[in-house]
Amino acid sequence: MFAIVDIAGQQFKVEEGQELFVHRLEAQEGDSLSFDQVMLVSKGEDVKVGTPIIKAKVNATVVEHLKGDKVIIFKKKRRKGYRVKNGHRQSFTKIKIDGISL
Repeated sequence: MFAIVDIAGQQFKVEEGQELFVHRLEAQEGDSLSFDQVMLVSKGEDVKVGTPIIKAKVNATVVEHLKGDKVIIFKKKRRKGYRVKNGHRQSFTKIKIDGISL
């Protein structure tokens, strides 16, 4: 059984027991979350597609908060002496999907 769910503005295909990284959520580690923006639920051959959402919930637990790998942003204009180097680390929340309920 899997579902397509909207979490923090992004759509994810989730299954029970799966762990995934989403953009930083305002929740403490160990908190239970419920997402109700479910677009599709598939259980074997039985597929329910929303227009745009269906009445279903995806329950999850926050495992930890962490930061991603550093991304280097380097800008340069040739022959002008202009160079700028910046770095960025995106904040993520690791969640574990507990269950999908219709």
